[in-house]
Amino acid sequence: MKYRNLGLSGLKVSEISLGSWLTFGGVVAEEESVRAIRRAYELGVNFFDTANAYNRGQAEEVLGRALSGFRRESLVVATKAFFPMDEGPNDRGLSRKHLFEQCEASLRRLGLDYLDLYQCHRSDDSTPLEETLRALDDLQAQGKILYAGVSEWPAERIRQAALLGRQMNLRPLVSDQPGYNLLWRDSEAGVLEACREEGLGWVVYSPLAQGVLTGKYRPGSKPGKGTRAADKRQNMFMARLMSPRNLKRVQAMAGLARRLKLTPGQLALAWCLRLPETASVITGATRVAQVEENVKASGVQLPKAALDELERLFPREGAGN
Repeated sequence: MKYRNLGLSGLKVSEISLGSWLTFGGVVAEEESVRAIRRAYELGVNFFDTANAYNRGQAEEVLGRALSGFRRESLVVATKAFFPMDEGPNDRGLSRKHLFEQCEASLRRLGLDYLDLYQCHRSDDSTPLEETLRALDDLQAQGKILYAGVSEWPAERIRQAALLGRQMNLRPLVSDQPGYNLLWRDSEAGVLEACREEGLGWVVYSPLAQGVLTGKYRPGSKPGKGTRAADKRQNMFMARLMSPRNLKRVQAMAGLARRLKLTPGQLALAWCLRLPETASVITGATRVAQVEENVKASGVQLPKAALDELERLFPREGAGN
């Protein structure tokens, strides 16, 4: 496993990380989740990403139990806050109240004394940016969190936060978590430049386009039993990714992967890691075998000819075209 610094910070994270959206505490039995987490750790994964909203806290609880036997210093545990956690008007967003309360709740569920990375799951236009940034800085001063980051913030909001943080003499944000893959390249248009200018590292979610880039879905064929696309609990965001054109392009990519002696998934992960701004790619897993396959993408250097071919197959135009 290779490790990269997260943005301009000194924190080193594994190039391949393990996430928990829809899996831990959800569609995957806890015993299988624990096996996947422990196998990932054995293979060098040190970065584990979750969120309070994933299965209303259950993902954090499962992850906390699975990591409880490991040396705390060897782990980088990240979670997030923003989405509703109850019905009250203050049970959502990025207010000081919500961030402080949800940080404490996440720590309890994870069984930790501190979080390595605390992320604003989305941008909150109803809360002054100064309030959110000050709350994150105060949580760091208290030792509850070590670093702060954002997820899916627009480029202008990232720039505003960086400028305001300097003016207020706050600890800088270190990361952004964008959705990014060969079929979904929107973040390259402005977010990448903003993060590059402000020193935020990327922790990419959905690098495999929810499994579409593994090549297991074929044009004209129904999704196989047991796949995410065949499960109504998991496939709510997959329709735009699984257009006939996209599936044909993925099959062409699979041919390139074979020539490179990689699986399509490993090729897709290595493509995301080609960017120096990408510190880690967050992968999901329902089985240990998926973890073992994904970690082999760490350290893969793609030749220019392969990158050029992928650029022809997947131009920067969005998954819906």
